[in-house]
Amino acid sequence: MNSIPDFSQNDNGFSSLVNNFFSDNAFSTLLKKCNFYKESGVPCYTILKELFQLVFTGRNLYRTLESRPEDISFCKNTAYRFLNAGHFNWAKLLLLLATRLIMFINSLTSDIRQSVIIFDDSLFNRGRSKKVELLTRVFDHTTHKFVNGFRMLTMGWSDGNTFMPIGFSLLSSQKPEKILTPEINVDKRTLAYKRRTEAKQCTTDALIKLLQSAAQIPAKYVLFDSWFAYPKTIIRVIKEKRDVICMVKKTENIHYWYDEKWQPLKEIRKKLGDNAKYGNGIIGSIKVQIRESKKSGALTDIRLVFIQDRRGKDWLALLCTDLELPEEEIVRIYGKRWDIEVFFKMCKSHLALAKEFQGRNYDGQVAAASIVFLRYAMLAIESRKSQDDRSIGGLFYCCCDEMEDVKLAHSLMLLIDALRQTLHELPVISQETANQIMDLFIAAIPLDLRRKLLLAA
Repeated sequence: MNSIPDFSQNDNGFSSLVNNFFSDNAFSTLLKKCNFYKESGVPCYTILKELFQLVFTGRNLYRTLESRPEDISFCKNTAYRFLNAGHFNWAKLLLLLATRLIMFINSLTSDIRQSVIIFDDSLFNRGRSKKVELLTRVFDHTTHKFVNGFRMLTMGWSDGNTFMPIGFSLLSSQKPEKILTPEINVDKRTLAYKRRTEAKQCTTDALIKLLQSAAQIPAKYVLFDSWFAYPKTIIRVIKEKRDVICMVKKTENIHYWYDEKWQPLKEIRKKLGDNAKYGNGIIGSIKVQIRESKKSGALTDIRLVFIQDRRGKDWLALLCTDLELPEEEIVRIYGKRWDIEVFFKMCKSHLALAKEFQGRNYDGQVAAASIVFLRYAMLAIESRKSQDDRSIGGLFYCCCDEMEDVKLAHSLMLLIDALRQTLHELPVISQETANQIMDLFIAAIPLDLRRKLLLAA
């Protein structure tokens, strides 16, 4: 999913798509379970559905009320009262829907397919705002500047073909002096108070809390990048009955127990030499141990896999808590983490994340982000149904093969890269001769496969 089409010229077809999505997933029942109710006026189901489909028509709430008010059945105040309601449990709504869709997708694949839970954070940008509740300064890794907003810690599920958002937490700062606008006073017994308290917790606590909420989601591995790769976090995830695959920081502050002493990553890397094995970029792996803290004497076995980068001048390290998993499989499974990066790109570029509703209430920020996640869930399941013949019904499920975990063109590229690396390492063949052999080999491949290779490259 690289772009979102404009449905404004085909309102009937898109309305049918949204209606089917809401009815097939029993949104009326889900809303009741998640404390969505109003004493009078337009039902919550109607408001949510109309707000849900705004972005697909190329208009926001303000423009719709100004230019085509007949397209919406409620006024501006009704919409913002709905978004700012503190008793609506948006996290539960998203989790229940995601669980329902994941169970359907999981039924289309074999038991040997490794599904994963992915964690990452991204900027929830409110750069033009000054009075948003719990607003703080967040470092933007794209522009390398601090901007006003929140850190959006996101949890998603992937089987290698479909990414499904499960939950998120809009994090402010733990330090009151860094919060630009303090939270409003709410009853401490309410969901709104709990939501604001969770916004001020540390990132690792938020990660574990999200993981605990997804206890029923089928996934063996938890993936995250080096920002979360601390021994304490890894061991806490293991206690939740999940294995971890993550990138490791090249830092002197984290040590691993190896060869009867605590050593930093760079010292352990020196034990393997410089050359990658078999031309696949994997330098090798070493079994080491970590501990939750210096006060804790218990050690946990892990494996570190060292990989050359594509330029061959530097190296990366992956950590895996499943000691039986082969090195190549560790690298392949970690590659699924990229799905959440695509998700962030889609939400920010096409689904109006942090751009559509400009309220100041923290509950409104959570509601707006939740609606974006629900939109992506619909697009993800519709994309899967359009590509996977097994989703049509029982007969197609029996007759059709399941979707590949790695695409054919990508697999061929891996083989060709391995062949090219092998030719370059042969001492009797010059660089020019190796390139000529590769050109002749690619020219001999059938045209259809050659086109796929060019696209994959």
